Amino acid sequence: MTEGPPRGLLRVAVTSIAEQFLSGPLIAGFVEAHPGVTLDVTVTDDESDIVAAGFDAGVRLGEVIEQDMVAVPLTGPQRQMVVASPAYLACHATPEHPRDLLAHRCIGWRPAPGVAPYRWEFREDGRDFDLTVEPRITTNDMLLMVRTALSGGGITIGIEETFRPYLESGALVPLLERYLPRFPGFYLYFPSRHNQPPKLRALVEHVRAFQQAPTSPR
Repeated sequence: MTEGPPRGLLRVAVTSIAEQFLSGPLIAGFVEAHPGVTLDVTVTDDESDIVAAGFDAGVRLGEVIEQDMVAVPLTGPQRQMVVASPAYLACHATPEHPRDLLAHRCIGWRPAPGVAPYRWEFREDGRDFDLTVEPRITTNDMLLMVRTALSGGGITIGIEETFRPYLESGALVPLLERYLPRFPGFYLYFPSRHNQPPKLRALVEHVRAFQQAPTSPR
């Protein structure tokens, strides 16, 4: 018997830094191709069990996905970028080593109130290390971090694809690149099932096609 077209509610938990999934074209293309599916996207940086939370799938960096999940690549390798505006750098010395950030006005990320800000991660001579920069501004909103940096508010850190348009235009300048290695990128992930729901299978196929498209950003 034929299944018929995919339909129903599809709930996906997506990390706030998954720019390619959240930028618009991928989601717009999916709902255009599958009118019977209602896509409910929750943007969250909570790393709790997506199944227990009632989601069909999630999008995260590969390094934090549980090993018992099926993972489908959404992007190629990623890396962190440290950036600032030309206006900020015109008034402050350009950092040459991550330690120099301790003397700068930094814009940091934290997942929730009362939680310590994210420690900025680097690599030098093959060894990983992290740095507590004690940011002057902290937030859980990446867009606010970008906007503040664009306005000359300080130095911030984030995934390269988040900053790409501003780097290409010159509105933001990359810093400390030699200390920022690449790592596995973003994946769509979900629990292994013998009978995958058609709505989820449709999203998996759409993500694979989107990732392989020549015009898809990497």
